[in-house]
Amino acid sequence: MRKSLKISLIAIFGALHAVLYLLSFGLWRNWAIYIETIEGIILGPQAGFLAAFLGSLIGRTIRFDPLWIFGIVAEPISVLTAGLLSRGRWKPAITVYSVMLLAYFAHPFGRMLPLWTILDVLLALVTIYPAARLSNGLYKAGLNRLSVSLILISFVSTATDSLVRIFLLIPAGLYTVFSDFGTFLTLQAIFTVAALSSYVEDVLVIVVTLIVGVPLMIVLSKLKLFQQEK
Repeated sequence: MRKSLKISLIAIFGALHAVLYLLSFGLWRNWAIYIETIEGIILGPQAGFLAAFLGSLIGRTIRFDPLWIFGIVAEPISVLTAGLLSRGRWKPAITVYSVMLLAYFAHPFGRMLPLWTILDVLLALVTIYPAARLSNGLYKAGLNRLSVSLILISFVSTATDSLVRIFLLIPAGLYTVFSDFGTFLTLQAIFTVAALSSYVEDVLVIVVTLIVGVPLMIVLSKLKLFQQEK
């Protein structure tokens, strides 16, 4: 991708990320999660991370969120993961993911909270490798392979967003900083409701990614504006 084009796309996706955050309502995460997969695939891991970070930072500067740290960290890492997988790079993705997941289970709360609340996170762990292998050379993929690749990448990147927030909340100890979480019982109640919403969001992100991502990827491959860098 030409440098000038990449800079322009970072600005465009950063602005779109911020706008989606500002327009958000409904489930526990903001609407920016619906473009995280596409950001990572189109921009790549580094540029995608930067666009998501700038967008999440600008959005929360305009409309302050008391829990701002979760989104500003989780959203760029989710985009980074999507960018890595779309380039066939599964090792750094699975390493970071595994460290966060192990830290969760090493914490007493991670062993006390219901296992069903993170089933999507556990499933995503074993999906990382096939997602990366299938998605290598994504811009040259046929329709069927492209659709399956987008499903896998969007699922893993959305689960990564969840896992980063969980990691910050429990192993990193932010539950002690924010009064919203209070006691363990309060934390458990919030965590359970968030988990239910998370499963709905997993499905919605996949649907949006397929509706928007498949035709977009087909157009971009025909225009030959992008080279899938490693």
